[in-house]
Amino acid sequence: QVQLVESGGGLVQAGGSLTLSCTVSGRAFTFFYMGWFRQAPGKEREFVAAIGWSEDSTYYSDAVNGRFTGTRDNAKNTVNLQMNNLLPEDTAVYFCAAGRPNSSELRVRWGYEYWGRGTQVTVSS
Repeated sequence: QVQLVESGGGLVQAGGSLTLSCTVSGRAFTFFYMGWFRQAPGKEREFVAAIGWSEDSTYYSDAVNGRFTGTRDNAKNTVNLQMNNLLPEDTAVYFCAAGRPNSSELRVRWGYEYWGRGTQVTVSS
């Protein structure tokens, strides 16, 4: 059974930084494309980043491009999301996801089969 566990959320002031991590167990980590999504109160879950096996296969939403960086550590079965220059609108529950999306599914929830339970990120103004 595949399990994803996120960590690293918390409270930070605007302009600050946080790093989220997601550890995968139950299947070879290298099998998966990894995604980060977020959901703010009263809003739909939205795409943040898709992290493949190289920088050329990593994509970001317009809202976070240039501020967030996704990396993967295959030796530790972990994907990280470095979040810099955080804004109050980044406040949300952040979810890690794993799957085998095709190119048209990288930025949508149904492209990913497995999900973590989420970690709260709160950015104060």
